[in-house]
Amino acid sequence: MRAAVIDAVGSPEVFRMDTVPTPEPVMAEFLVKVVAAGVNPIDAKTRSGRGVSSAIDSMPAVLGFDFSGIVVQSPFAAAGLLPGDEVYGMTAFPRTGGSYAEYVTVSSLSLTRKPTTLSHVEAAGVPLAALTAWGMVVDVAKAHEGQRILIHAGSGGVGHFAVQFAAYFGAQVYATGSARNLSWLHELGAHQAIDHETERFEDVVPQVDVVIDLIGNTVDDTGTRSFGVLRPGGLIINAPTGSWPTLAEDARAAGVRATTFTVAPDGGTLDTISRLLESGDVRVFVDQIFELCDVHQAHGLLEGGHSRGKIVLKVANG
Repeated sequence: MRAAVIDAVGSPEVFRMDTVPTPEPVMAEFLVKVVAAGVNPIDAKTRSGRGVSSAIDSMPAVLGFDFSGIVVQSPFAAAGLLPGDEVYGMTAFPRTGGSYAEYVTVSSLSLTRKPTTLSHVEAAGVPLAALTAWGMVVDVAKAHEGQRILIHAGSGGVGHFAVQFAAYFGAQVYATGSARNLSWLHELGAHQAIDHETERFEDVVPQVDVVIDLIGNTVDDTGTRSFGVLRPGGLIINAPTGSWPTLAEDARAAGVRATTFTVAPDGGTLDTISRLLESGDVRVFVDQIFELCDVHQAHGLLEGGHSRGKIVLKVANG
């Protein structure tokens, strides 16, 4: 099969196109033809030598978690999804090959039917980002009416889902972003949108119950500054891998609670999110689409930090 591979970690230019063996499903795995693949910050970190790169056991490697595609082979007749069904979900990369390829093998627990209202390109932008946002906002923060939640990088891939989920469950949402995204953040459900380039969020945001930290403490002390707006005993949830090594001890010193968060490829939760997408209560925004052979350009744009919503690779027609 055709795939975008890397032979070593490095800049986006390390990607090259190659022909690699098509994966073979085992046990309760599906073989899926990939129509589109999402691009995520963890992909770029891994390609550069951080992220989950240490778990890649051989090169060349195929990166990528998100996919939307068509079932080619089911594990058994009563599996619920049959050849020809449109599905989306997350791969088990780096334990298996990733989604920057024509085919993936996927656990039956890690995929579900694609929402009928979404194209494959739109659907490929959902799984990792939406599951991360759901885990942080719904599972950990328990978003509810009367709660105040500050979301950093609210216009990014995870952020634009986090804003919508928090607002859907009744929380009052404060979100940081760039000037061009402020009105869009309001459309997504933010009560107040803060331009991170011209305003200090701690000067304009009231005391909040939860901070959804999608930046870390690596840029402008965003993390530690967030302590200033958290109520005593409030909760800060940090997602970006390696972005705040001293989070736990810093939070204890500030009198607040803290946790990191790592996404799980849960097809059941993704099915719940599908219903919100199909009803129109939540939407995915795809900023730019690249051909698979142009994956280096997609990674360059992602690392530039100015994309809105998601970046997606078109792998095949479908």
